[in-house]
Amino acid sequence: MTNNEEFLDEIGDNHFSSNAKNPLRADAFDITDEEKIEKIKKDVENILQTLGMDLTDDSIKGTPNRVAKMFVKEIFGGLNPAKQPKASTFDNNYKYGEMLVEKNITVYSTCEHHLLPIIGRAHVAYISSGRVIGLSKMNRIVEYYAKRPQVQERLTMQIVQELQKALGTEDVACVIDAKHLCVNSRGIKDIESSTVTSEFGGKFKDPQTKREFLDYIKLDTQF
Repeated sequence: MTNNEEFLDEIGDNHFSSNAKNPLRADAFDITDEEKIEKIKKDVENILQTLGMDLTDDSIKGTPNRVAKMFVKEIFGGLNPAKQPKASTFDNNYKYGEMLVEKNITVYSTCEHHLLPIIGRAHVAYISSGRVIGLSKMNRIVEYYAKRPQVQERLTMQIVQELQKALGTEDVACVIDAKHLCVNSRGIKDIESSTVTSEFGGKFKDPQTKREFLDYIKLDTQF
């Protein structure tokens, strides 16, 4: 292994990320989804053939197409800005002035270093400065940014930044607790560990407000 390969392996294991934006090329959407599927299909065929798999077998011959469609249409669909959910907001006519917390939002993402699943929960909160957002929109924002090759730290920041922009306030927070299969199923193979990341904006940087948010997400609200 070359020194550069060792360096790149170390970056992956240490969750290095250069900024809060996913590293996309300028020409990322110069070809259609259908063209991407055809190109990825051939790449998956090559991987399986290189591994020695028999692609004439009924069980696996459809795998390249299934994987290609899954990459483009599903698990990496959040890369496409055309699929960004419209974050409609409304006047806070009922003058609710406390924090609103949406907890236990399911997170399904993919580690960009090993292309293995990240599975967990996001807890998101904001304090209205005059605008409110539909509860389901918060879930959709989490889903949109999760559906791409990700680093959990970046995902947490992107969720907060998107809600800050939509709501016109810095008073937004997010905590994500997730399992990374690149840790749980390979490498150290620690099936019990999970990763917690947080991003606190505006009033949530105040220790008392932060503590209130963290206490809310510990509540047992299972019915």
